[in-house]
Amino acid sequence: MNFGKVLVTGGAGFLGSQLVKSLMPLCDHIFIIDDLSTGNMAAIPNSENITFYKDSITNEEILEEVLPNVEYIFHFACKNLVLSVENLNNDFETNLYGGYLLLQKAKECCKSLKRFIYASTTSIYSEAPILPTPESYYNIKLPYAASKFAMEHYCNVFYQLYQLPITILRFSNVYGPGQLAENPYCGVVAKFFEAVMNQKPMIIYGDGKQTRDFTYVEDAMKAVYLAASNKKAIGSVYNVGTGNETSVIQLAQVVHNASGEEKVHLQFMPKRKVDVVQRRSINSKKIQTELNWTITHSLTEGIEKTYNWLKTGGEL
Repeated sequence: MNFGKVLVTGGAGFLGSQLVKSLMPLCDHIFIIDDLSTGNMAAIPNSENITFYKDSITNEEILEEVLPNVEYIFHFACKNLVLSVENLNNDFETNLYGGYLLLQKAKECCKSLKRFIYASTTSIYSEAPILPTPESYYNIKLPYAASKFAMEHYCNVFYQLYQLPITILRFSNVYGPGQLAENPYCGVVAKFFEAVMNQKPMIIYGDGKQTRDFTYVEDAMKAVYLAASNKKAIGSVYNVGTGNETSVIQLAQVVHNASGEEKVHLQFMPKRKVDVVQRRSINSKKIQTELNWTITHSLTEGIEKTYNWLKTGGEL
C-alpha cells in the first residue's frame, strides 16, 4: 500500500520516529512537525522525502502550508504524563488545543484526507476495576489523561459532524529500540536499561508491585498500519496492549536477565504524583478481531531485542 504524502506530528519522539521509519518505504513524502522539546533530531532519517518543521503544532501557518498536500495524518505530538503534572498549561496547549487546531485545519485545508490517526493513551483508565480493561471504561485522574480523553471527544465530534476519517489508538506502555533514557521523561524500560548498563541501581517508585501492560514498539507500529489501511477502522477506538500484567519488579528481573549482569540492583523511592495506578492490563480483542492485529513479541523477546539494539550502539 502507498500512503502518498503524510504528516507525522511528534515525528522526532520515540513513537513518532519509529512510525516515520516504518512509513518511509510506503510513502511519497513525509512531513514532520516537532518542537524538539523532548524529541531528538537524530531520530529523523536523512532523506529528501522528508520535510521537517521545528515548531509547535499550534503554528497555524505551518499547518495551512502542509495540510493541503497530505492524505494521511498521524497525530503523535503530545506532552507526556509526568510533564502534565509539572505544567498544566503546556499540557492543555499541546495535548488539547494543539490537537483541536490540527483537527480544525484538517477539516479546512485537506483536499483528500483518507485517515486521521490519533495516538491516545490507556492512562485514561487509571485504576480500573475491570481487567483486562476494554475501550468502554474510563477514569480520569491526571491532567494528561484529561487532555488526551478530551481530544478523543473532539475527534469523535469531527468524525460525526464533518465526516473526518478518524481512528483513535490507545497505546499501553510502548517500549523498544529508539527509546533513549537521555530523555528525562522516557519510559521505565529505557531507564532500567540505562541503570544496568551503567552499573547503577534500577530506581523503582513505590513497592514495585504495581503492574503495567508493556507493548513492544513493532507490534504498536503494526497496529498503526492496520488502522490507517483498513476502512473498518474509521470512527473507531482501539486499545493497543497485550493483556498481560507485569509488575515493575518483574520487569526489572527481565531487564536484568537480558543484560546478563550477576546481581539485580534495585533502589526504592517514594511514589510520585503521577503514580496513581496499581494494576493495568489492556483488553485488545477489538483490534484483534476487527483489524486482525496480532501480538508477535512476548515481554522477554521484546526486552532482549531492545538490549541487543542498545548493546550494538543504540543508534536512532
